Amino acid sequence: MTKNSVSENFASNVFNEAVMKERLPKETYQSMKKTMEQGLSLDASTAQIVANAMKDWALEKGATHYTHWFQPMTGVTAEKHDSFISPTADGKAIMEFSGKALIMGEPDASSFPSGGLRATFEARGYTAWDPTSYAFVKDGTLYIPTAFCSYTGEVLDKKTPLLRSMEALNKQGLRVLKCLNMPANRIVVNVGPEQEYFLVDREKYKERKDLVLTGRTLFGAMPPKGQELDDHYFGSIKDRVGEFMKDLDEHLWSFGIYSKTKHNEVAPAQHEFAPIFCKANLAVDQNQLGMETLKKVAIKHNMACLLHEKPFAGVNGSGKHNNWSIGTDLGDNLLDPGKDPLNNKQFLIFLCAIIEAVDDYADLLRLSVATAGNDHRLGANEAPPAIISIFLGDYLSKVLEAKVAGKTSLKDSENKLQTGVESLPVLNKDNTDRNRTSPFAFTGNKFEFRMPGSSQSIAGLNFALNTMVAESLRKLADRLESADDLDRAIDEYIKDIMDLHYNRIVFNGNNYSDEWKEEAARRGLPNLVNTPMARREFINEKNIDLLTRHGILTKEEMYSRYEINMENYAKTINIEALTMLEMAKEQILPAVLKYTKGVLKGLALKKDCGIAAEEETKYAAKLSELSEKMFVKIKALEDTLEAKDTSDIEAEAMYYADKVLPAMEELRAVSDELETMVDEKAWPIPTYTDLLFYL
Repeated sequence: MTKNSVSENFASNVFNEAVMKERLPKETYQSMKKTMEQGLSLDASTAQIVANAMKDWALEKGATHYTHWFQPMTGVTAEKHDSFISPTADGKAIMEFSGKALIMGEPDASSFPSGGLRATFEARGYTAWDPTSYAFVKDGTLYIPTAFCSYTGEVLDKKTPLLRSMEALNKQGLRVLKCLNMPANRIVVNVGPEQEYFLVDREKYKERKDLVLTGRTLFGAMPPKGQELDDHYFGSIKDRVGEFMKDLDEHLWSFGIYSKTKHNEVAPAQHEFAPIFCKANLAVDQNQLGMETLKKVAIKHNMACLLHEKPFAGVNGSGKHNNWSIGTDLGDNLLDPGKDPLNNKQFLIFLCAIIEAVDDYADLLRLSVATAGNDHRLGANEAPPAIISIFLGDYLSKVLEAKVAGKTSLKDSENKLQTGVESLPVLNKDNTDRNRTSPFAFTGNKFEFRMPGSSQSIAGLNFALNTMVAESLRKLADRLESADDLDRAIDEYIKDIMDLHYNRIVFNGNNYSDEWKEEAARRGLPNLVNTPMARREFINEKNIDLLTRHGILTKEEMYSRYEINMENYAKTINIEALTMLEMAKEQILPAVLKYTKGVLKGLALKKDCGIAAEEETKYAAKLSELSEKMFVKIKALEDTLEAKDTSDIEAEAMYYADKVLPAMEELRAVSDELETMVDEKAWPIPTYTDLLFYL
């Protein structure tokens, strides 16, 4: 694709600002612009004009249907397609699309998770157009991003709390900026999610029930080579993968997604793409669309894209680094230290507000990324541990310490890097290094939250982060608005944050180390090691107070989400356990028994001929011993599932974590040992070598 064709293709399937400016009357376009930039509502007449223009544009793109595209609590998107066709009196049809149909839809809400908010027979639900996120055309349908709620107004989606959290952060942030006499009309939350994924051959993928049904391999011995040579990371991209990536970029660009970076990741068959920052709600929509596009484009190339956090044991899993920053509508980045961070009041107080927020609500941030899949990844020396901490780096830490000490200047760190090779340029260094082990790291002018799992929606973690920071800014604004001396109030605020929070939550070392876990325990930081432990903190009174105070969710909505997430965890592990049992009983064990029978027949023939076979006898005995052990472990897993604790949803989730998962691991260990002993032609499913190295 040439430079010009890239420009022409970019956002060609998106009803974005450029298209609106071209197709809408000037007044209507200005109304839409105010809605997108300032959150103002649209009247019905304006919506009708927009609907007509959107329909005409979509028809030109080959669309015949439209859908309200929303994000229910399933973690994936949902859509119901309606055609533009309307009947005429003469038995023909015309293509129509009303402003009412644009603004509101009515999908059946009864089959989506509600956590007890709605009875099954109460089916009515509504979708509401989010005009701040662009509509787009895909596969002959106009997709309209929407929020989703029940007939009685309860929030049933991930989008609505995110939008509310953005408003809360805007409200409290503007109060702070007003105290500083800093011009701004709106606080903007920007997000850039880096997306990791695996690619495997589709035919081999279809032979693995575990990959098809659960997204991860429930069995699989490590191959002779894994990632220990570090040769895959940033390595040369294989031709077949390169063709996929080229196709992926073209699809993403056509949807207006600024896919900027692509490369091989650490594990074999693992890759990543990263987009440029955009507004948080648009970033959430684009990431959902990006994940769908990854899977669809992979199929075109006879591959399967795996988005599970840990599809393969023994090699790195996949995350989704959530780069988060806040700025103003006038282009100021509030997390930019500038040339003199020691005297940059705006930067220092916003930085301190975030430090306070992460310390006060570490449990909320942790639970926002708690899923059954992510439990396999966090803390496994490939991702941050389950303990929340902040990395600032030595330079920024010195800046804060100097501010508290009353210093007005600080010697800048050495920012030139001499390579020792005359032909190479002198490099400008950043003031802080990058800490890949930190869950929440400052990286120049933004924070990188490294804990999210690769398959999850980033809506939940961003609404948690936005609301936490909004609360810190609320308290800061109260303090500054009542101050007689602003400069002194700012100095006292920074000192208080350093005294109360800095030494608890900031850690610039190796988060993977055992020493850090011990140190974190001494500091009193929560270590919520699995999803049930983390998710129950959602209904902690402290977190209920936070989200209700800022109008993000009601107490009832929070309890419903707690139930939905606990139930989802239990169901996920149950599906994995049942899949494991089916594979063990119907595929692996029969193949092992058949192979063992052949070994025993050969051994008997040798003995009949008087041929020594001492080692072969041991080998046959080991096969038989492991086969018997596999029978025992299958029965143990079945018994564990049968005895599950269903007294309440939290007890059931904890039972799956404490009892079912260990029983599954024991069964896997036996099978994986057998895999190393059985003829590869007799093994009934593709191995890790087949999956990771044959693209």
